[in-house]
Order: sequence, then C-alpha cells, then structure tokens
Amino acid sequence: MKVLLLKDVYKLGRAGDVKKVADGFGRNFLIPQGMAILATPGAVLQADGIRKKASERRVVINNEMGGISELIGKLVIAFPSKAGETGKLYGSITNQMIADAINQKLGTKVDRHQIEIQPIRVLGEHKALVRLTVDLVPSVKIIVHREGEVPAALVEVKKEEVKPVVEETAE
Repeated sequence: MKVLLLKDVYKLGRAGDVKKVADGFGRNFLIPQGMAILATPGAVLQADGIRKKASERRVVINNEMGGISELIGKLVIAFPSKAGETGKLYGSITNQMIADAINQKLGTKVDRHQIEIQPIRVLGEHKALVRLTVDLVPSVKIIVHREGEVPAALVEVKKEEVKPVVEETAE
C-alpha cells in the first residue's frame, strides 16, 4: 500500500513523502491516527504543499525545543542500585525511570517512548538518546552506581565545577 505522509513519522519518513508500507500498518495505524492518507493521484499533487507546511512547522518546533535540548545535553543523572559482585544489577534502569528523572530535574514532559536505550543492567556510565523532534536528539549521561557509594564520575564532575582561584607555581 502506498501512502502520503501528513506528519513526520519516526523511522518511516517526513511529511509529504510517499512511502510504501504494509497494508495493516497503513490501514490500522497511519490512516486512523491522521498521519497519512492513501497515495491517490490527487493526493500526490498536494505533496509539495504538505512538505512546505511541515518544514515551516518543523522550524518553529525546533526553535522552541532548542533550549530544552541544550539543558538535556548537559544533564547527568545518577541512579543508586543494588548490584552483585560482578557489577550486574539486581533490577534494571528502564526508560520510564530515566524519563521520570529528566522530568523531575528539568520540569519538562519527556515521555518514555522518546528515550532510546535498552534497559540498563550493569554498573557504569551509559548514554541515552532523547528524541525530542526528528532533528533534535540530545544525549543524557547516566551513571549507575552501588547504593551507599559515591561514583568516581560524579566526583570528577564536581571537581570540574570547582576550580582553584590561586595556582601554585614551582620555583
């Protein structure tokens, strides 16, 4: 089935594109959600207008989300967790937990579906991508450490923030 996309669809295409999709995906998801219409000859003639409107909308949204993207890019989230001797967690750090931490720290509304990472099951540093728009995808630094311990990565971040005022010189 060929459809004309009315909105940007993640991992499929941008608004105004004509794409071939599975019949069930088009009939049961894209068309009822208002993301696409059947690619008839009359609809294909409207594709240029749809592309122009979508690009204007995309520019406005990217300008609005640019500030949030910078804040998310600088964010470091630490999760204390119970782990075994080998560093394997007894549970896991999920997308929902990461989304809740971002929302709590920044006061935003990031959905768990916007976060691209597999559940974290080991101690250490990890990077998660936050898909705000098609063009804006900042990454968040995630540190998973044992409960009761202060991770070395957080100590390094705090040292970078506090710089000495007077430097000693060797004479």
